[in-house]
Amino acid sequence: MQDTAPRPRPRWWTELLLILVVYAAYTGGRLLVRGGEATAVEHGLAILRVEKLLYLNAEHPLNRLFTAHSWIGIPADFAYASLHYVVTPAILVWLFRRRTVRYRAARTWLMLSTLLGLIGFTLMPTCPPRLLEAGHGFVDTMAQYSAYGWWGAEASAPRGLGGFTNQYAAMPSLHVGWALWCGVMLWRHGRTPLMKSLGVAYPLLTTFVVMGTANHYFLDAVAGAAVMGIGLALTRPFMRLTNRLRDRFLPRSGGVKSLVAGGVVSAGCETSEGERIPGQRTRTSTSAGASAGDGDSGSESAGEGTPAAAR
Repeated sequence: MQDTAPRPRPRWWTELLLILVVYAAYTGGRLLVRGGEATAVEHGLAILRVEKLLYLNAEHPLNRLFTAHSWIGIPADFAYASLHYVVTPAILVWLFRRRTVRYRAARTWLMLSTLLGLIGFTLMPTCPPRLLEAGHGFVDTMAQYSAYGWWGAEASAPRGLGGFTNQYAAMPSLHVGWALWCGVMLWRHGRTPLMKSLGVAYPLLTTFVVMGTANHYFLDAVAGAAVMGIGLALTRPFMRLTNRLRDRFLPRSGGVKSLVAGGVVSAGCETSEGERIPGQRTRTSTSAGASAGDGDSGSESAGEGTPAAAR
């Protein structure tokens, strides 16, 4: 018979450790796979040419808007530098506490997609628009408004730490990918119209922000969404594999628990509801005692196991 016992609830400390390990691998991997500047610039210009050919070049007008109006550009820079570090973990915690049944699949989807993004950075180092020569028409809003935030002119990292980031990891955009994951979680598991509206608005807003700040091309955003789609497709097979491995090397005690829950503790002895210590009655003796009484199915005492006719 197939074991249908529910799997144990994830423990918060093991989940936190797992997330930290994956994020450390992701961050370290980005630093180790830094591509050459010439190759990254070539890839960036190729993306820009394809977008112009397909009339998808929305980065220039958005970047001019963010550059000309500080009341748009400064909040956009704050959003780019912080929201993915705040919103994504917050939704993970919310799922863990409020939607536990859905948490494991959601966490697996996010982590698989993040690791796939690392493969993209490895295979295609890409120069973001803000690092192209000025003649290409982009302004680095993070540098323009750096006096208003904690970031420096090099990257969205805290001032002075730009050298510890891979600035050529633009393809795919995991800012957009993670925002899409957050939006799907809010849409699927949120119970109010406000949460569902935020689920739609957040990934769209993030897409505009990454392009307007000249940190990503539109095709980077498309690639970020594609990576999340591949990660989603791999989630179920990956979970089946991990379940098999867990069941093989860490077998569960569901069979023992089911025997205890059914009242059979050992050698055919039974317990009555509410008893802490079994009365050591076998099924045969219990049936015989019931037939020796006055025919009332409730005539046997639950505490001592003595037929009522003997009292």
